[in-house]
Amino acid sequence: MVRAIVGANWGDEGKGKITDMLGEVSDIIVRFQGGSNAGHTIINKYGKFALHLLPSGVFYNHTTSIIGNGVALNIPYLLKEIQGIVERGVPAPKILVSDRAQIMMPYHVLFDQYEEERLGKASFGSTKSGIAPFYSDKYAKIGFQVSELFDTELLREKADRVCDMKNIMLEHMYHKPLLDKEELYQTLLSYRDMIAPYVCDTGVFLHEAIKAGRNILLEGQLGALKDPDFGIYPMVTSSSTLAAYGAIGAGIPPYEIKDIIAVVKAYSSAVGAGEFVSEIFGEEADELRRRGGDGGEYGATTGRPRRMGWFDAVATRYGCRMQGATEVALTVLDVLGYLDELPVCVGYEIDGTVTKEFPVTAKLKKAKPVYEVLPGWKSEIRGIKSYAELPENCRKYIEFIEKEIEVPVTLVSNGPGREEIIRRG
Repeated sequence: MVRAIVGANWGDEGKGKITDMLGEVSDIIVRFQGGSNAGHTIINKYGKFALHLLPSGVFYNHTTSIIGNGVALNIPYLLKEIQGIVERGVPAPKILVSDRAQIMMPYHVLFDQYEEERLGKASFGSTKSGIAPFYSDKYAKIGFQVSELFDTELLREKADRVCDMKNIMLEHMYHKPLLDKEELYQTLLSYRDMIAPYVCDTGVFLHEAIKAGRNILLEGQLGALKDPDFGIYPMVTSSSTLAAYGAIGAGIPPYEIKDIIAVVKAYSSAVGAGEFVSEIFGEEADELRRRGGDGGEYGATTGRPRRMGWFDAVATRYGCRMQGATEVALTVLDVLGYLDELPVCVGYEIDGTVTKEFPVTAKLKKAKPVYEVLPGWKSEIRGIKSYAELPENCRKYIEFIEKEIEVPVTLVSNGPGREEIIRRG
């Protein structure tokens, strides 16, 4: 069976913990898009980890972790991440890398930095991990596919050609140091030697695994509102964040995805620029940020303070619909126990009209939140194991969210630990 786990919002929903938990009953875990620009935080018996490229199931001996063809593969970063967890006592994970994955190059990171610098105040709030230049090159057909590393003649010719193109931009647009052709070629050869032990046709591997009835988990990065087609364009990422893309980014038939778990936060948070209707500011936001997540709401990749907001039912219902969610995992509910009241954004007022549908970005810029306020439960809910034991107002909050987003909430996370989860229904 193939399941997908994806974000319903702006990312940072707590997917790492849920993926780690589902990894226990999975044989294979696949990263199918994005790169090292997002982080999944996991707490387990080995300690606290922020994973960026590795799938969140690498802590289990029985799993195989796959870097799919849709991923932005930063080879030195991947090797460093594997080494980093092994040095902390985690058994060496079984990793396979698609021979069709494309390679993140050092110049992608530089171009990302140079472009944000050039844009100044109009910048996209990029993590400067090279993601946009990487995917630009992939679709302009001047990226390097892993398979190409093993054809030295082709590699030399392509490295020279790409170098010539990049140097025109470096010289005339960014006024930065030029790339050296020989150095680029040698970098590619070093990448070949690093990645060779992991490379295989992961499409065939997954095809055989599906035939054998293995449990496969597709792990998404970021959330629906950062998708380049259906998100808050242009303040989005550069690969599709939707479960539907899991079939492409992993190399499996779309009809094999039987279950789509959308991870939803019990309040809203976002890193980076872009429209965020239910955003809150000042002391109210600072308090929620301090209490949020595990040790506060700061980006797992950038360390930037996350922007905070109340639960946005309009955005979340839309995110769940675009993901095709069959069930929802609601996270960080325990954080809200200090509040007397819980505002929930149930509509957007745009030009004097209230809508419950999530609009395109130009209209989103004008949207004002319409709130319904629910009573808080004013108590600590960590340690509670069954849904019936939750305070009545806490259950009412969950059930109100479920009704608004129109997808069953089957998992409720009430703490950062792997075991701090309530199964419902």
